[in-house]
Amino acid sequence: MKHRHTYIALCLGILTLALLQGCKPSTKAEDSKMLMVTIEPQKYFLEALVGNHFKVECIISPGMNPESADFTPSQMMNLDKSTAYFKVGYLGIENSLINKVAVSNPAFKVIDCSDGIESTCEDHNHHEGHDHSHHGHVGGDPHTWSSVVSAKIIAENMYKGLIEIDRVNEADYKSNYDKLLSEIDKTDSIIKSYLEKAPSKAFIIYHPALSYFAQEYELTQYSIEHEGKNPSPAQLKELIDKAKAEGIKVVFIQKEFDTKNAETVAEAIGGKAIPINLLSYNWSEEMIKIARAMALED
Repeated sequence: MKHRHTYIALCLGILTLALLQGCKPSTKAEDSKMLMVTIEPQKYFLEALVGNHFKVECIISPGMNPESADFTPSQMMNLDKSTAYFKVGYLGIENSLINKVAVSNPAFKVIDCSDGIESTCEDHNHHEGHDHSHHGHVGGDPHTWSSVVSAKIIAENMYKGLIEIDRVNEADYKSNYDKLLSEIDKTDSIIKSYLEKAPSKAFIIYHPALSYFAQEYELTQYSIEHEGKNPSPAQLKELIDKAKAEGIKVVFIQKEFDTKNAETVAEAIGGKAIPINLLSYNWSEEMIKIARAMALED
């Protein structure tokens, strides 16, 4: 009797394992439900839209510079096997990726998240330089997501792309899209409340990555780098003198770029060097952090 019970238990175990294996989706099925984006802020928007309908993967890993990144074979394979790729736009490295994948997959679907976003006005950028090729740009400033208006356009482009890919779940995407727009509007209101208290409407940053932010909120962005290069001592002195004259107290530091000169400027003007991460997944938190720093509350 004991052996019989053991035999029955063994059979039940094998049957359970077989059922579990049968329920496990195939790798191919998983790949077909994957969407790719370039950077974490895009992932933030797209995950808010897709819900549980798709898995979203990001090509640029935390700490990588999207303007000069190298990609592993596994990342290229994921891109090739994905349902669609949502590109930022204006990043030369994206076009290189697309061209490589298109060789083996001519039907590869690409959604341009920058479609409809107007290039930034240079009146808000000083010492920026015009040769963007030094940083992998192929047009205007690629940091489109630093603007609330642009963020809404990015969300709209993603929403339209999702409907093309998966019209069956259009109602879910529309509901999620409306919620995302509400969140973006709320973020905008908080940003404005902080900027109203800002003692200066200007700030300094090493690499001019906040052009869209500056344009939208009528701020002036002074960049430390000059034409994509470290500034000369004379250029650095000129910037420090201007900052003192205008009462600028905020210097934003990006870990992807030189921090030494930024810290030097901050110390010279009696200001604060504030680390920011425009590649953070938490888009809303990062935008609010920038505005709070302008109000000298960070």
